[in-house]
Amino acid sequence: METTTIKVGGMTCGGCTASVTRVLTGLPGVAKADVQLTPGQATVVFDPRQVTRADLCAAIDDAGFEPG
Repeated sequence: METTTIKVGGMTCGGCTASVTRVLTGLPGVAKADVQLTPGQATVVFDPRQVTRADLCAAIDDAGFEPG
């Protein structure tokens, strides 16, 4: 397992953090996603054999937020 932190722009409320958490944990290979409104980031524990950091960023983007 690996851990990465991704900046997430565009989140304004708890519903936003819940949405980002839901899309990230829905990906195969994601064991845990801790999304925080402040400072606007997601810390994700994932299996790099199943999902890449680029996949995580794409999921955030598809959900309508800005991965950084």
